[in-house]
Amino acid sequence: MTTEPSFGTCVRCSQRVYGDGQACQAMGKLYHDSCFTCSACSQRLQKQPFYSVSGRLFCKDHFMYSDAHQSSESCNSCGFLIKDMVLQAMGKSYHPACFCCTVCHQSLEGARFCLDSANRVYCLKDYHRYVAPTCATCALPILPTEGSLVTERIVSMDRDYHVYCFH
Repeated sequence: MTTEPSFGTCVRCSQRVYGDGQACQAMGKLYHDSCFTCSACSQRLQKQPFYSVSGRLFCKDHFMYSDAHQSSESCNSCGFLIKDMVLQAMGKSYHPACFCCTVCHQSLEGARFCLDSANRVYCLKDYHRYVAPTCATCALPILPTEGSLVTERIVSMDRDYHVYCFH
């Protein structure tokens, strides 16, 4: 009975490595082909660019677009790294294109916006259209007056009223 010679121990699984063509060496360490994989997606890394961060291996995509890449912030909306301009809103970081209205998906970079009770973000137009309180008398939305940022309303017995509709 012949046994195959062992090439050493795989640094990932600590098992012996046997057989030609079943192992690879990277960064001076020995791996089974099946153990030399991305820590995030388990894609095999042999014959591909890879990155080592704190002892973990990453394929190019997961290194560049995850928290493994430590030089940038991740977007709160899409989760990918922000490599250029960071938009800060509500204590979180976003790509400028990712900080957008829940309804129309228009970018809100540099624009006024509103939040609903679930912290969803709206442009002013869609907030007033879909979220603004409705007057119990006239059934129209209660909006700020032209040129104002303040909405005036009267709340009585859990119902909303325009100031001029409340009698």
